[in-house]
Amino acid sequence: MDLRSIKQRFDIIGDNQALNRALEIAVQVAATDLSVLITGESGVGKEVVPQIIHINSPRKHNQYIAVNCGAIPEGTIDSELFGHEKGSFTGAFETRKGYFEVANGGTLFLDEVAELPLSTQVRLLRVIQSGEFIKVGSSKVQKTDVRVIAATNVKLQRAIEQGRFREDLYYRLNTVPIVVPSLRDRKEDIHLLFKKFALDFADKYMMPSIRLTPEAVILLESYRWPGNVRQLKSIAEQISVIEHNRLIGPELLKKYLPQEPLNNLPVRTDGHGSDYLTDRDIIFKVLYQLRQEVEELKLKLSQEQPIATATRIPAGKEIQSTIGDSSIVDYDEEAFAETLSISEVNADLIKKALERNNGKRKLAAMELGISERTLYRKIKELNLDK
Repeated sequence: MDLRSIKQRFDIIGDNQALNRALEIAVQVAATDLSVLITGESGVGKEVVPQIIHINSPRKHNQYIAVNCGAIPEGTIDSELFGHEKGSFTGAFETRKGYFEVANGGTLFLDEVAELPLSTQVRLLRVIQSGEFIKVGSSKVQKTDVRVIAATNVKLQRAIEQGRFREDLYYRLNTVPIVVPSLRDRKEDIHLLFKKFALDFADKYMMPSIRLTPEAVILLESYRWPGNVRQLKSIAEQISVIEHNRLIGPELLKKYLPQEPLNNLPVRTDGHGSDYLTDRDIIFKVLYQLRQEVEELKLKLSQEQPIATATRIPAGKEIQSTIGDSSIVDYDEEAFAETLSISEVNADLIKKALERNNGKRKLAAMELGISERTLYRKIKELNLDK
């Protein structure tokens, strides 16, 4: 099957060289049983690659199962993957098959594989190496013939250094690496994708398709797209539904593009995943947001009357982080701590993210730059689920 046929079948738009290379490798490796590791940022469309591999493999008539490892609670992940015996834990009312047993003879796609606990990584390594696994609560060794394809947006080498991912498992999974490029590295495809999404939503909602002015196209292609194709599709849908004017200019388009600095802030990791947002990182984000609001207020006041004095956060320990061509203002940690607690900052930021995304936790987690599992943990810690 050539690339043109694959793109048509899987609705893939674009002719970027890096994208084409990823698809070519997928087709070439499909006939083998080699493990494949797909890497790329969140929202680039990594989930299409394992489907292409499976449909072009000798296993195409057997099961294909996709598992989001980051969406399964840590306490049940072993049961989901390997199954369990009746009575092996509270709530195990009957014996259950796991994905490795159900997908026997087929393909198992493990998305967000870096979210797996270390204990589960040991089990996964064994089943990849020998095809053997043991159900939770059982002592009987079972065999399975499953091809494993994994994907992650985490830098696994860094995760290995931090002790969060097994090095031996990494080399087992990374037999054939496939890198899916980010949308900002596919500038020539951005407008094509937008037009395709606009036509799709016009058909779905039975309305004329939106179009962009040349200036809006320039803005569209120059935007960083931290959420990649997923974000582009979401914005195309929002504009299609909300705007009455079908010709979209740059000023109107800009209203739908989130401010880039909030997505470009450096995020420190500490053992909960490379996208784990620490309390300090959340404070950085809120501080920048507050600075933006203060600057907007100053601008409005200056237009109405001269400002005699300007109030600023007391200069303390200077912290500066470059974001594109702008910088984060320095602030006094002690002064800030007196007025805003870490819990309040966490709760406020998470509540706003959930509100903006209509309570959809997956989208809120993506906006905050954290995994779903981390968001669930934060919601529980802060009692936001009530």
